[in-house]
Amino acid sequence: MKIGRPIAADHPPFIIAELSANHLGSLERALAIVDAAADAGCDAMKLQTFTPDGMTLSSDVADFHIADGPWRGRSLHDLYGEAQTPYEWHPALFARGAARGMVVFSTPFDAIAVEQLDRLGAPAFKIASFELVDLELIACAARTGKPLIMSTGMASDDEVGEAIETARTHGDGGVALLHCISGYPTPIEQSNLRRLDALAKFGVPLGISDHSPGATVPAAAVARGALIVEKHLTLARADGGPDAGFSLEPAEMAEVVRSCRAAWSALGDGSPVRPKAEEGSRKFRRSLYAVADIPEGAELTRDNVRSIRPGYGLLPRELPAVIGRRAKIAIARGTALAWELIA
Repeated sequence: MKIGRPIAADHPPFIIAELSANHLGSLERALAIVDAAADAGCDAMKLQTFTPDGMTLSSDVADFHIADGPWRGRSLHDLYGEAQTPYEWHPALFARGAARGMVVFSTPFDAIAVEQLDRLGAPAFKIASFELVDLELIACAARTGKPLIMSTGMASDDEVGEAIETARTHGDGGVALLHCISGYPTPIEQSNLRRLDALAKFGVPLGISDHSPGATVPAAAVARGALIVEKHLTLARADGGPDAGFSLEPAEMAEVVRSCRAAWSALGDGSPVRPKAEEGSRKFRRSLYAVADIPEGAELTRDNVRSIRPGYGLLPRELPAVIGRRAKIAIARGTALAWELIA
């Protein structure tokens, strides 16, 4: 899969900053968050493309009101009205991201959004956890031929499988899955990163959409094989907004980028070839030495030969073969043993 650059194990993790509702209704603030993401070293900026009327109904029916959680007491229509990123902002946000060397793409929530984003040249689509069960939306996005990055929050394995099958049936742009806990915020101890091991059975690139605080979970996910990391970004949590409580500030996002890339660097390639960092240490491994003067012709015993540091002599595994043989010449105490010294 490629979104601006390859998403693969031999490339550093692809770090996505999520704008969501953190623009607080200001295009200038939204542009500043794009800049903050670029300054932090992120690879991409992700938007959300919807209207409140496209997302839900304005209704007094209890179904359309939030009873608990961070948005308790609000109606869905009111919340999405505040959170939406107006489509007329999108060209400016796409342009700012490109000027800063970042990919910009979005989460569409209906066919109109898919069409709008496709016209803008979005290189990929994100399918949110809440929409993973909307197979018609997935099919619509897949038909553009663009890659789909799909979050798996709340989903069963069967639902994940259906979403992947739908995407592959209707397009060939490729699919990636993001492990996600749809809790806002998510306590670190509920992050369940071993879920990445289970998602590997689907045979697609994996990542994480994370709502926990800080850089711990993203870095740990990269160490467990995540190729994509998505985190919400705001200028300052104190500024408020629907998503502020589970969003990172710019310095924290920069730490996520550093930590994730360091974790990826630490993975290496699994090769048995020893790294350069060990070159100076190898000579201090154990080897066989004479620990007492051994006259010519005398027997080598466990009293006069030992495995000690440093490592200039025969390997310790040769000790059984050495014991009982005789010194070919006089061997002084502190001499590294070599076969040419032994009869």
